[in-house]
Amino acid sequence: MDKKFYSLPGFYKVSDPPEFKLERMRNLFSAIEKNRDYTVVELLKRDDDKVECLVVDVQTDGFPPKNQGGIKCRERLALCVSDNPKLLVEVFGLRRDFPILMHQNQSPSNGPRSLCLYFEPPASVLRTWTAEKFLRRIQWWLEGSARGDLHAADQPVEQLFFETKYELVLPWNYEQIRQCKDHQLVIRRGSERPNGSVTCFVEGVLKDRQMPRGTIQHIEFALPAIVHGPIEQAPSTLGELSDMLLSRGVDLFPSLKTALSEGIDTAGLPETPDNTVTMILIHIPIARTVGGEPELTMHRAFLIPLGTKRLGVATGILDLVEVPEGNRFVRKYFRTVIIGSEPTDEWRSQEIFPVEVLLENDSAAARKQSGIADEGPVGAFIGAGALGSAVLNLWGRGGWGQWTVIDKDHIRPHNLSRHTAFAQHIGESKVNVVAELHSAITRGASQITPLHTDACDLTQPLILNVLRDSKLVVDASTTLEYPRVASELQGLARHVSIFVTPNGNDAVLLVEDKDRKIRLRSLEAQYYRAVIRETWGQHHLDGNLSTFWSGATCRDITAVMPYSRIQGHASTIAEQIPKVAADNSARIRIWQRDPNLGSVVAHEIEPSEEISAPFGSFRLVLDVGLLRQLREWRGARLPNETGGVLLGYHDFNVNTLTIVAAFPAPADSVSSPIGFERGVKDLPETVREASRRTAEIVGYVGEWHSHPKGHSASPSSDDLLQLVRLARGMAADGLPAVQLIVGEKDFQALQMTSTK
Repeated sequence: MDKKFYSLPGFYKVSDPPEFKLERMRNLFSAIEKNRDYTVVELLKRDDDKVECLVVDVQTDGFPPKNQGGIKCRERLALCVSDNPKLLVEVFGLRRDFPILMHQNQSPSNGPRSLCLYFEPPASVLRTWTAEKFLRRIQWWLEGSARGDLHAADQPVEQLFFETKYELVLPWNYEQIRQCKDHQLVIRRGSERPNGSVTCFVEGVLKDRQMPRGTIQHIEFALPAIVHGPIEQAPSTLGELSDMLLSRGVDLFPSLKTALSEGIDTAGLPETPDNTVTMILIHIPIARTVGGEPELTMHRAFLIPLGTKRLGVATGILDLVEVPEGNRFVRKYFRTVIIGSEPTDEWRSQEIFPVEVLLENDSAAARKQSGIADEGPVGAFIGAGALGSAVLNLWGRGGWGQWTVIDKDHIRPHNLSRHTAFAQHIGESKVNVVAELHSAITRGASQITPLHTDACDLTQPLILNVLRDSKLVVDASTTLEYPRVASELQGLARHVSIFVTPNGNDAVLLVEDKDRKIRLRSLEAQYYRAVIRETWGQHHLDGNLSTFWSGATCRDITAVMPYSRIQGHASTIAEQIPKVAADNSARIRIWQRDPNLGSVVAHEIEPSEEISAPFGSFRLVLDVGLLRQLREWRGARLPNETGGVLLGYHDFNVNTLTIVAAFPAPADSVSSPIGFERGVKDLPETVREASRRTAEIVGYVGEWHSHPKGHSASPSSDDLLQLVRLARGMAADGLPAVQLIVGEKDFQALQMTSTK
């Protein structure tokens, strides 16, 4: 072959295409015969007959002869097909002065350049690979490289070296640690994997502390900013690395000499067992254009398979000499300049191995990788149980939010079936566990602040301050207590409540509006009304699969539920809360999952404005949507009066009466323009069904009726007599009676407690 082209060592010529045994090569040869842009120059087979090769000239006209990439309109290439069907066809540029360009594979510095034709892994490419498309792909690569647009303008700047099986992981706050005067950076070697690859870790330790075991001494260099462009071949020797650094204005040897002779004075250093490797770490600021600001700093490292002292000897910087000491001879390291010898150039041939440098995620990187736009709120999270710990785990990995987590419970053995905790956490506070696991994910890039206390005890100044200073409070306590208590207080942050239903099939999200005009107490009631009215609510709050005893007392009963259901709903909720938090509106959303099919159906309820007012010793809570319904029923029955029953619940812990829903007049009711007498047809069954659907939370609390056209909601004498009768009826349960009157333009609620 012409001297201006590379030859392929280990290959022999074949004279006839039938000598090719590989099907892909036969297909490739057939496609080239039909393609006028390709000309076969030579047919080759490797000595072991495992690789077959076509040397071709390819004509490409999609760019000018003189171009920035240095590609010629006619290039000589080698197309090599392996007998391993999982490998791609390798393409080599055989011209000896073929340019070093982006999107080339690593190849020996004295060998032909290997073209990187695909971004996808081989398995994906081979799924649709044909010889004809492959030939066009080669021309696409040549044209793109010639024009300089193979690398998209919005693609990240190109890395300087190629990936290897050796990795070095930098902490997310690496630059801060470097600048810290009290810390020093050390490299710890990880375990070797079966394929011989290994990951090492850079860690910051206090300078006065003893070096951790398994540390590797390293040497650092910082290069001037460079413009991204062709990938340079990774040097394989110290000499090649020195030449590369020198071309960037950095002299390797003086720094190497200083580092390797550190700690060795005129008395020498006694020989001790040495580490087996040394690391060189290089920092490379990269800009997209000449004179542009660096967009990032790439970090690359090289592993030298010698400990620092033996490397010093190998490079001629140190000598290992036997010297007399008392009645015996000992081996000591000395600086070569001290004993009169000068280093030679033998150090240049010392073998080195490239190491890919990775950077741990900080919160911004985690959000970018997760597709999350905003950093999230500084917030409070109530409840670190099964659902809460799962949601916090997802947000921790996604870098969303900074959370103070409040919970008074601890990890017990049965929690491990549905909690992010591990066996070693049994007995620890749940809040401490989620904080520890968060730190294990982020390594301190973000932190969870744990508060092991009762979130419902709002007499504690610490809790109140957290709830007031937060931008968002997420309640995952799965109890009625906290959201109802928090709804009674002014000045708290916007609240969100999340829970999974007893059987684990459904999940619920309640979101207050930004100004808290519609609070959780009202959202809870409106959610119950939807459960009562809607078809999907029939089995929504049905009991769990079963229960089991998790302890010795009668309160230690735990629901049977697979963790997969918690995780499924946690994923949905963790994704939804950032979306609804970015909006100012109140929300009620329910997700129902079919455990047999795995399908999920979402329901959204439009919240209505809350109405809250003092009501004797209670606070009355209802909403505009309920009143609207009552007015519609009134209007439909005019000129007659109408009415029905009210459903709701009393909560004596917070002294509230919440009206959830109302039913219209039963079919056997009697109404006229001057009066109304409610019937009972089907009413007991309807009320019982409403109570069943809401897990016995909602029940009968009183009556409502309308006044005719032109009349206000002021009670008549008959209304007051009815209220007395209601009070006597409710006395059996020790509850006050409620009567709600809907007038022409107003409404009025009355309450009476029987003393008999």
